[in-house]
Amino acid sequence: MKNLLMAFSIVAGLTSSAICSAQAIVGKPAPVFNAVDATGKQVSLADYKGKMVVLEWMNPDCPFSKAQYSTGNMQSTQRYAAEKGAVWLSINTASVVRPGEMLASWMKSQQGSPSAIVPDDGKIARAYTAKTTPHMFLIDPAGKLVYAGAIDSMTGTNPADIKTATNYVKQALDETAAGKPVSLAITKPYGCAVKYSPSA
Repeated sequence: MKNLLMAFSIVAGLTSSAICSAQAIVGKPAPVFNAVDATGKQVSLADYKGKMVVLEWMNPDCPFSKAQYSTGNMQSTQRYAAEKGAVWLSINTASVVRPGEMLASWMKSQQGSPSAIVPDDGKIARAYTAKTTPHMFLIDPAGKLVYAGAIDSMTGTNPADIKTATNYVKQALDETAAGKPVSLAITKPYGCAVKYSPSA
């Protein structure tokens, strides 16, 4: 009986994971969500239809997020996205949701320029199966998910390596803006593990 229950638990866990993973699929409509940003403003993915949208999972305490910001790589990618007319949402998922003021203060200290900073208890992260900070997603103007993965070809925190890495997000923005399929639509994200709330 014990073995049977254990087997059922394993199967149930795999099923739950598969359902969660199936929610965000490159080439399919991006999962919609509604949230409140760091300033208390309502944010809805549906409001940005007709524009490219970049989702960045970030964590001020993560060495990988810190490295991307300390080198200016994330900020330059944010500016590049803005020049392409894209909306940029920086999402912070935590088991205990951080105050919006704290996240906004950190972003200001880094001179970042996202369109909005979104505290998340895990619901948005689960919909997109966000795994790391950073973990990047690009949604095209029609609302389709066209890129998911790492910000670049780097897998560590060495500033010298980050500066010479291929920026996958800029590449995906260029191709999407030109009406072309993203040539490298899925890459393996790297960074600190996203911390989910058990209730999410």
